[in-house]
Amino acid sequence: MKENTHTFRKLFWSTFKLSACTFGGGFVIIPLMRQKFVEELHWIDEQEMMDLIAIAQSSPGPIAVNAAILIGYRVAGAPGALLTVLGTVLPPLVIISLVSLFYQAFRDNAIVNMAMMGMTAGVAAVICDVVLTMGMTILKQKRVLPVLVLLTSFVAVRFLHINIILIILLCGIVGAADAFYQLHHKGGIQ
Repeated sequence: MKENTHTFRKLFWSTFKLSACTFGGGFVIIPLMRQKFVEELHWIDEQEMMDLIAIAQSSPGPIAVNAAILIGYRVAGAPGALLTVLGTVLPPLVIISLVSLFYQAFRDNAIVNMAMMGMTAGVAAVICDVVLTMGMTILKQKRVLPVLVLLTSFVAVRFLHINIILIILLCGIVGAADAFYQLHHKGGIQ
C-alpha cells in the first residue's frame, strides 16, 4: 500500500510541476514528460512513450491532458489517470484564473509583452526538439512505411492543400493495415 501511495504522489507532483512550468501548449510538455517518465523514472520505455503520444495526439482534446491520462493509466491504472489529469490541469487553471483578474494591467505592459515574445522563441525550440527526437526514433526502426507516410502527409497538406481530416483518416487506415500485416507476417494472427 505504501508503494502505491508513493507512486500516486510521484505521478501527481511530476505532472503538476511539469504543467506549472510549461508554456506554449501541449507539444512543449511532451519532451518534458518523456524525460521524466522514460529517462528519469524508467516507468515507460521509449517506444511505449511514442505510442502513447501518438494516441494522445489523435484523440480529441488537449494533447497534454490526453498524454497525462495515458501515462497515469499505464503506470497506476484509473487512479493514476485521475491524478495525472488533476496534476496537469490544476496549474493552468490557477494561472489563467489569476491572470484574468489582472488582465487589464498586464495587457499593455511592455515588459510582459517582451517576455511573451521571448517565450515564443523558447516554445519553437522545444517543439523542434520534439520533432527531431520523435523523428529519430522512427528512423532508427529502419522501416520505410512510417517515413513514406510522414513525407506523403506533409506534401498532401503543404502543397496539395488536402483536408487534414482526410489525411488523418487515411493515415489511420494505412497504420491499421500495416499493424495487421505485421501481426500476420510475424505469425501473431492465424
